[in-house]
Amino acid sequence: MIQADLRNMESMKEYIAKGMPNSSTFDAYSDLIQHHSQEGLTSGEDQSASLIEYTRLNAHRTKRIWKTTRIHKKLKDMLQSLSEDQNWFVFTETWCGDAAQNVPVLAKMAEASDKIHLHLLLRDEHPDLMAHFLTNGGKSIPKLAVTNASGEILFTWGPRPAIAQEMVMDWKHSPEPKKPYSEFVIEVQKWYTQDKTASVQTEFVALLESTIPV
Repeated sequence: MIQADLRNMESMKEYIAKGMPNSSTFDAYSDLIQHHSQEGLTSGEDQSASLIEYTRLNAHRTKRIWKTTRIHKKLKDMLQSLSEDQNWFVFTETWCGDAAQNVPVLAKMAEASDKIHLHLLLRDEHPDLMAHFLTNGGKSIPKLAVTNASGEILFTWGPRPAIAQEMVMDWKHSPEPKKPYSEFVIEVQKWYTQDKTASVQTEFVALLESTIPV
C-alpha cells in the first residue's frame, strides 16, 4: 500500500475532477468485461491473444467473486459508520487478473456504505492521473485512490494484498531460469481462491482504523 505524493495534491485534484465524468460504475464495468469476453476483445490498445484470454477468464472470476463475497462484520460495521462522503477511484483493465480478484471486493465494500462513491477508470485512458499512483515506479493495477469531498487523498491501496504482492516481488527477483510467468500466474490465482478475500478485508480494517475518521 503506497501513499500518494502529497506534493502534487492540486494537480491530482484537477485530474480527478477531469476523470470522474469518464468513470464507470461496477455494473457498467462488469458488463464491459462480459462484452469483451463474448466478442473476443480486451481493454486497451494491446489486443494480443494472451490478454484476450485473460479477459475471458476474468469475466467468470469477476462474476463469481461478486456473487460469493461477504464482507466480514467488523469491516462492514466500520464502513457503515463512516461519517463523511468518500470517492473511491479504482484504476483497472479488463485483462488484469488481480483486478478480477479484487475489484468485486472493493465494490462490495462500497455497496456497504452510502458514504462511498465508487468510480472505475480504465488505466490506459487516464495516464496523467495514473501517474500519481504508481507502485514502485510502475502502473500496477488495480489501484485504489480514496479522496474526501474536497478531493484530498485519504489513502491508497493496491495493486494486490500484501501476501500476494510479496509472491509477485519474489518471482520478479528470483534468478534465471525462473518459473514461467504463465505458471506463476496460476499459483497466484490459487492463493486468491484459498484466501477467500480474507487478506484484502483485513487490510482495509487496518486502513480504516489508522486513517479514516468514523
